[in-house]
Amino acid sequence: MSKIVFVTGSAGFIGFHFSKKLLSLNYQVVGFDNVNDYYDVSIKEARLAELNQSPHFRFIKGDLKDLPLLQKIFSEKKIDYVVNLAAQAGVRYSITHPQAYLDSNIQGFLNILEVCRHHQVAHLVYASSSSVYGANKSMPFSVRQNVDHPLSLYAAFKKANELMAHSYSVLYKLPTTGLRFFNVYGPFGRPDMALFHFTKSILEGLPIDVYNFGKMKRDFTYVDDIVEGIARVMPVLAAPDPAWNGNSPNPATSFAPYKLYNIGNHSPVELLYFIELIENKLNRKAILNLMPLQEGDVPNSFADVAELTDAVNFAPSTPIEKGVSNFVDWYLDFYHVK
Repeated sequence: MSKIVFVTGSAGFIGFHFSKKLLSLNYQVVGFDNVNDYYDVSIKEARLAELNQSPHFRFIKGDLKDLPLLQKIFSEKKIDYVVNLAAQAGVRYSITHPQAYLDSNIQGFLNILEVCRHHQVAHLVYASSSSVYGANKSMPFSVRQNVDHPLSLYAAFKKANELMAHSYSVLYKLPTTGLRFFNVYGPFGRPDMALFHFTKSILEGLPIDVYNFGKMKRDFTYVDDIVEGIARVMPVLAAPDPAWNGNSPNPATSFAPYKLYNIGNHSPVELLYFIELIENKLNRKAILNLMPLQEGDVPNSFADVAELTDAVNFAPSTPIEKGVSNFVDWYLDFYHVK
């Protein structure tokens, strides 16, 4: 029997791509998502329609706040792995809608931890974020760095998830691995993400707000690289680090079965070059509205992926030029733009 993976956020951008990856590797996938209207639901429905073509994919619509539903699902099926990719997304949205993040990113994650420990799940892998590095200036960002100065509530809740996971790893010996994603992009991306928004605005002749006057650098990571990293990490159970020392603690490991990894392209790109690639692909110029750095934004991001490479012999490598081209091709096809 193939192993069963419970994927939360399976109608979302990364969850959809990861579910496809698992199906290609002959896993059985139980997808879970509340299909909310944070952005265009038709994109989520299109993702699910593609996943539902596989007989090894089963979708359950529900909310992570619904603990009785989660308990029922885990009682009916022997879930081998849980990959938690569901969360209220968006740094800026967290400033105006903090309650949504408390419900999904804290209460929802607590419920996932509870069903994992009560149903002997082999490994919980969960999405964290590069935003946890906050006010850190030392580049590249390493999982060995302290991350106690978040710049947004979104980042604070992601750090909270890492701390919650550690406590469950300590108390219940639950293997947990957190993955800090760096600026994920690619086909079927979210409409609120930069690449989608920029492409749409350029095609419609609308101005683009470009923060920090375009001088921000981002470690844009193609979604196929992200899901390859998750797929490699998932069967490698987090284990206690025998070298861990409480006098000089390594934040990325523990005396408990707990791990943290960065998944980033480790090749930062200036935002203006990113926009230039879209312009070249569309053969249209963007109208740029250059603005100061926005509240909650990190000026630069750059991933050190040494720990990931050491653990699973993988590092993201898709060139930004190829990734942007793939996205624009998808966008033009999906929206029938000629």
